Amino acid sequence: MKKVLSLVLALVMILCLSASMVSCGGTDEKTIAVVAKGESHAFWQAVKAGAEAAGEKYGYKITFRGPASESAKDLPSQMEMVQSALSNNVSGLVLATIGEGYASMLEQAYDKKIPVVQFDSGIWKADVDTLNKDGKNPIISAVATSNYNAAGVAAENFFAALKADIAASSGKYIIGVIQHDETTTGVDRAKGFMDKFTALADADPSTKGKYELALEVKPDDTNQQYKAALEALVEKRAKAVFMCNEGVVKQVSDAIAAAGDKYNAVKFCGYDAGTKQINWMKATSGAKLVGSVAQDSFNIGYNAVEQCVFAIEGKTVTPNVAIAGAWYHAGNIDEMIAKNLVYEG
Repeated sequence: MKKVLSLVLALVMILCLSASMVSCGGTDEKTIAVVAKGESHAFWQAVKAGAEAAGEKYGYKITFRGPASESAKDLPSQMEMVQSALSNNVSGLVLATIGEGYASMLEQAYDKKIPVVQFDSGIWKADVDTLNKDGKNPIISAVATSNYNAAGVAAENFFAALKADIAASSGKYIIGVIQHDETTTGVDRAKGFMDKFTALADADPSTKGKYELALEVKPDDTNQQYKAALEALVEKRAKAVFMCNEGVVKQVSDAIAAAGDKYNAVKFCGYDAGTKQINWMKATSGAKLVGSVAQDSFNIGYNAVEQCVFAIEGKTVTPNVAIAGAWYHAGNIDEMIAKNLVYEG
């Protein structure tokens, strides 16, 4: 009888252990790792919220990690995050890299049949070219704001605000553009704005031939370069300025705050979001921030995870998901924040 009881207990233990292993394996199989270019900034927190919302909807655990900064010094840290996810055999990987050198890791994903969705600025071209050359590209979808189209949304709304001023101008009405860097993102935003503004202004008899676009391109935000760009545009008698990202807005905002009423006659238009931009937009005096176009960071995270789920489950995947930019201004800003379309921080 004791032997029978011992056998029964042993069998129960084996069954419990097997069930536990299946359960653990099941958890691993239902995990999607999101490795972003950052973690603490409000933009990435909104991306995280969207990713987790999609995970909850489809029944997947979401892990969200990102380096301390987007600079080269934190590249090894992000690489460790990607390798850790692959070593843990996650079901899917959602990735935006801060540099090159991920090709071999992503080939591991290909070999392990782990689908990869690139999002935001995605994976650097050199790595993608290597994956394609080796015939081991696991990237099944790209989810990002269309920088060109979103900047076009900004141009459309800014033109509407400036149209009467341009028409009434006795000389050339100069609209400045501060391009925040020379990456594809910077180029697309500046070009998207300028192309759309030109098309609209040339199509309207009251503004055709009465305006001029002036572009200032800076490599990054060091040494007050965006402030220098603002000063250069004002020296060219710019009466309106489009700022291509949140970093430009912050630096220009600080410059304006320190300059008294020097820039009060200039009208501004922004890109991205953040508390400083929101406060400036709500201000009732001083230089006017007419409005801004926000990346829908919540839906970037949501759609990236959703496409990953579709790949895992053998459903139809959309190779390129372009998230539209959303125009906001003092009149709708609180509503946009409530809808997670505009982030604070």
